[in-house]
Amino acid sequence: MTDDIQQGPNFMVQRIFLIDASLEVPLGSKIFTKEWKPEMNMDLSTKASALDEKTHEVVLTVTVTVKIGEDVAFLVEVHQAGIFVADSFPKDQLGPLLGSYCPNMLYAFAREAVTNLVVKAGFPQLYLTPVNFDALYEQHLQEQTGDQKSKNSKNSKTEAVADADS
Repeated sequence: MTDDIQQGPNFMVQRIFLIDASLEVPLGSKIFTKEWKPEMNMDLSTKASALDEKTHEVVLTVTVTVKIGEDVAFLVEVHQAGIFVADSFPKDQLGPLLGSYCPNMLYAFAREAVTNLVVKAGFPQLYLTPVNFDALYEQHLQEQTGDQKSKNSKNSKTEAVADADS
C-alpha cells in the first residue's frame, strides 16, 4: 500500500563547511593608531553546482571591506559551503532553493566566521545585517532576463543592418 503513495520533493542538508577564509590588514598595527570611524562595504555572491543528480553544492562568498577614510582597515573573505540533497524538485523550484534558500542557511555560518576573524584580528565586533536572499535571487533573475533581451535586441539590430545591406 505504501508503494502507491507518491513522495513529494525531498530536501536535506548533508553538510555545512567552511571552504576558505582570509583576513588582510594592509596597514598592520598602524591602523590601530587611527581614529576609528569605519565605513563598511559587503559583497555577496553564490555559486551552485550539481555533484550528482540529486546532490548540490552551494558556495556563499562574503567579502567585507572596512575602510577608515581612504585606508583599508581590513578585508575579510569567507567561502561558506553546503552540500544539499534536493530530490524530486521541479526545475522551477530548484533554482529558488539553490539560489535563495540554501544561501540564506549558509549566511548565518558565514556571519559567524567573519565576526570571529575580525575579533581575533583585534577589531571591534562586526555585525553583518540580515540579507534578503529572496530579493537578491529575484534581482538576479531580472538581470538575466534583461541581459537575454539585450542580446536578442542586439542580434535583431545586427540582422536588420545585414538585411539592409543586401
